[in-house]
Amino acid sequence: MMQANDPVLKSFIPTPAESHFPIQNLPFGVFSTTANPAPRVGVAIGDQILDMAAVAEAGLLNPSISPEVFRQASLNPFIALGRATWRSTRAAISAMLRDDNLQLRDNQALRAKVFVAQEQASLHLPLEIPGYTDFYSSKEHATNVGSMFRDPANALLPNWLHIPIGYNGRASSVVVSGTPVQRPNGQLKLPDAEAPIFGACRKLDFELETGFIIGQPNALGEPIDIANAEQHIFGMVLLNDWSARDLQQWEYVPLGPFNSKSFATSISPWVVTMDALEPFRVASPAQQPEPLPYLQQSGKNGYDITLEVSLTPGENAAAQTICRTNFKAMYWTMVQQLTHHTVSGCNTRIGDLMGSGTISGSTPDAFGSLLELTWNGKNPLTLADGSQRSFIQDGDEVGMTGWCQGVGYRVGFGVVSGKILPARA
Repeated sequence: MMQANDPVLKSFIPTPAESHFPIQNLPFGVFSTTANPAPRVGVAIGDQILDMAAVAEAGLLNPSISPEVFRQASLNPFIALGRATWRSTRAAISAMLRDDNLQLRDNQALRAKVFVAQEQASLHLPLEIPGYTDFYSSKEHATNVGSMFRDPANALLPNWLHIPIGYNGRASSVVVSGTPVQRPNGQLKLPDAEAPIFGACRKLDFELETGFIIGQPNALGEPIDIANAEQHIFGMVLLNDWSARDLQQWEYVPLGPFNSKSFATSISPWVVTMDALEPFRVASPAQQPEPLPYLQQSGKNGYDITLEVSLTPGENAAAQTICRTNFKAMYWTMVQQLTHHTVSGCNTRIGDLMGSGTISGSTPDAFGSLLELTWNGKNPLTLADGSQRSFIQDGDEVGMTGWCQGVGYRVGFGVVSGKILPARA
């Protein structure tokens, strides 16, 4: 076990048991403050942010890492330093934040320079994202969608059990949590109409996902072998793949989603490293038929991540949890997704984002989209205020959160949220 993952570690920064950011986590992000508006790299600990540029300037890190690496508006330059540096930096941060390390704990002047309260900071998109791919890797979700739109007796298409299905999305419209999302316009075809019309999306939906970040690229023409794929992943975020279901149903044949997915994808601001998630590995679901050799894995390749979705119906309403599920139910793993993505020789770049696909469980309250929760609007949700939702209305806010539960602590992702604005007239 890595020392930084020791469950008995405590920090001198208070971290209650329900905090997503104990010393066992230490996720990376990008922040700014009113006093210093330049975006820069930080690490979350409790309700504080450790300013990594200030830490480097104070000589608390390996001197081979320039403070300039952390005075950047994205994590990409730090990620580019490689896996050994990610790991050693996290270990150094863990050591300096321990409750028995006096160097920073008892130096009030230094603490004032290197810590910022999260409530006083603005969080930014943590990455420069060259490319974005979204997968379709929950068997439960794929079965539900296939049952609704095709044949319940043959819900999965013939290829689904053999390859991780995915499509290339728009990296340019990936936004950080808290960014408002405008309802999209586009073509939609009403059920009894002979021709499509142009208008605002009437079936706006969320999709509960996670995403993983490429930390080590591969060259064009050089596939990533499944035995080495883990070494290419830096960390994970929460991801909301906003979806215009009516636009999607009209456009997706024959080439898949286009305008129905490209208007916005929200991610959480903190990137949780794979090292922090290591203690929470679990076995993935059995895969039958057995995948082809290039996709075969052994050992524990899933992660026990509890996930929840809340909906806030309007400005003065309370948030209500409408979905609870777990990432460990995913049929295809991140390593299989990355291996298949590059098997043709496709190259990846530092900061590339790979979405998991909607994460749905086996029970109705574990479905990761309103499409499934309401069965395409046939069974609307009744909220605590008495209102009903088949799909998202203007003014609604969707929030997603997730965490791994340890003994007395959590390794969490924080929140990804977005409020829906009306369509452009």
